[in-house]
Order: sequence, then structure tokens, then C-alpha cells
Amino acid sequence: MNSELQQLQPYPFQKIRELLKGVQPPALSSVSLAIGEPKHPTPAFIHQAVSEHLAGLATYPLTKGDMPLRAAIGHWLTRRFQLPAQSIDPDKHILPVNGTREALFAFAQAVIDRRANPAVVMPNPFYQIYEGAALLAGAEPIYLNCTADNGFIPDFSSVPAAVWQRCQLLYICTPGNPTGAVMSMEQLQDLIRLAEQYDFIIASDECYSELYFDEAHAPVGLLQASAQMGNTDYQRCVVFHSLSKRSNAPGMRSGFVAGDANVLDSFLQYRTYHGCAMPPPFQVASTLAWQDEEHVRANRDLYRAKFDAVLDILSPVLEVKKPDAGFYLWPITPEDDVLFTRRLFAEQHVHVVPGSYLARETATDHPGKNRIRLALVATEQECITAAQRIRHCVEQL
Repeated sequence: MNSELQQLQPYPFQKIRELLKGVQPPALSSVSLAIGEPKHPTPAFIHQAVSEHLAGLATYPLTKGDMPLRAAIGHWLTRRFQLPAQSIDPDKHILPVNGTREALFAFAQAVIDRRANPAVVMPNPFYQIYEGAALLAGAEPIYLNCTADNGFIPDFSSVPAAVWQRCQLLYICTPGNPTGAVMSMEQLQDLIRLAEQYDFIIASDECYSELYFDEAHAPVGLLQASAQMGNTDYQRCVVFHSLSKRSNAPGMRSGFVAGDANVLDSFLQYRTYHGCAMPPPFQVASTLAWQDEEHVRANRDLYRAKFDAVLDILSPVLEVKKPDAGFYLWPITPEDDVLFTRRLFAEQHVHVVPGSYLARETATDHPGKNRIRLALVATEQECITAAQRIRHCVEQL
């Protein structure tokens, strides 16, 4: 077996299963705020498009994806992030993928040169795929703590030059998981300058970019920052987007990677061998999804209502703030986060994720300790019920 597999830590939900093993919850309805799986209805037009194009299952799909899908993605990127007209070439700058999870992992395998003592820099806490991707690519993960003191955005200026010199890939997540923090235009452009100086690639995970609260102020993206500083070739910049959160279609496993044409050309070659290609019916449905914004606005309305209701309940008893974007809350716990997670299940039949399962301890801090992640993905009433039970549990403490 690949010896590097031994470096992988159990996935957070595997650890939670072990944590709760043998615990008998009370006779209350189970409410889960643990897994970040959207529960809002998938738009009917997606269902219809898939069912009407099942004949496409009779043909092998192109790894590169069909041009109508890539063109729709290109139009969406240009419109959503105010990119210069014609700066995105669907034939060179866009690659459809089977969800961003597999793409974020595969990307490191394609771009890391393991002969050069590579480092992969990432936020802490983080989506565990970043760490696993780095380890299996033969690189050292470098964790940058995201805390309330730095607005949950890593302090990139504190990273030693020796680390940047080894860095081949930087993962960022904006809006962040689990903090919901959004990087500013200035912060993104500072990173692009660092990438130019030290010659590394920025992989920006932007799969929560369409879940925000103010319709007049959508989160900025890496390609947008790149274009505004004149880098319209998007050199060293690659973004990852998905329909899972935006369109409530996690089971369709539909996303895309876009940016630096030279990087994507090599990534396409890797993926041709990897054997990942989106099924034709999903390509048709995805094309329609990227062309429609009405269902996305309706989706944001549902999340706004849930955040308002849940924060009204929890704010008096927990230190918790509304995030910049996304669908997570990241409150401070009244006791050890692992114990509190177990207590919520044992006493209230509520599932959450301990913050310490989403981060790694560093020399200076453990940024996930004594926090929990709450995913407001269930129905509004279920989220309210969970919040009321969490509040009751805190008040009992």
C-alpha cells in the first residue's frame, strides 16, 4: 500500500461516530447541524433536464466537458465577477469537474513536484481534503491559524520567506469553511503578488461564494482580483466552484475549475488518465443551472431567515456572530468542544461538529478548540428546534 496513506487522519465524521458510539440519545427527534449538505429542494428544472437527457448515458463524456457547459460557465464567471469581456476562453480557462472535492484533491497530485521538498500552505481550520491532498502528493502541509484576532483570515505577512520559497500550492477558502470569513480584494491581490514573487499556484475554493446576505455586496473572487490588477491571463490563479451549495444539487457532483490556462492544460492531461468525466445528462442540467440566478436568490432568502432566527435564540447564551457568508455558525462553547458535542447528542439529540476535529494544533494555538460548527442546512423549523435545544443545554450548564 502507499505508505503516505498512513499519514491521513480519520475524517471528522468518522471521529464523530466513534465519539458518539454507545451513547443513547433522548426520545427527541434527531436534528443534524453537522454535515454541510444542503437540504433545500433541488430546482425542478435540474430534475427535468437530467430525466430528459438520459439517452446521453449511452456515450462516453469528454473529460474536458461539452462546449455548451464550458461556455455557460464562462458567461457566468464573466458576469458574476465583472471579468473583462473575452478574457475567459471556455476552451482554455475552464474545466468541468465532478464536484470540487475530488478536484481540490486531484489538483495537488497534478501540480506538486515532490522532488523539491514541497510545502502546501492552507488555512487552519480547513476542509480536510486540502491536508490529504498535500500529504498524498508528497508535500508538507503548513497550517495558518484563522482566529477571531485576525478576522479568521490567515496572517500571510507572518509566513517566513523560507516557507514561501518551498511553497508550490496555496489553498484558500473564501467564504471560509467553517468561519464564513470572506477575503477582501486587497488581501487577494497581496496573495497574487506573493505567488508571482515566489512562483506558487493559488487554489481558491469558492464553493460558498453564492451564499451571502447582502444582494448588493457579493463576495469577491480570485479571478476578479487578478483581472483588476491586470493579470487577465490569470497566471498562478485557479478557482473552484460547485453547484452543490449554489443550486442544492450535491448529488449531481457538478463543479468546475477555472483560471491559468497553462496549469489547466496540465491538469486536463492528468484528469484524462484519472478517468473523471461528468455524465452527459448532468452536463446539460449544469449548463441550465449556471444560466439561472432566480433559484440562487431564492436559496439565499431561505438562509437569511434561518440565520436571523437561530442567532436570536443563541446570541444571549453563546458567543456567536453572523458570518460574512456561507451557511455555518462558529460559536465558542461553554466547555471543551468534544465534550459539548457529546453532551448535545446525549441530552438533546442534536448533531454538531467539534471545532477541534476541523483544525490542527500548531506551535501557537489550536484554532478549532472550544468551538463547534453548526451547518444551517436543515429546514428553518428544524434549525430553530436545534437552536432552542442547544440554548437549553447551555443554560443547564
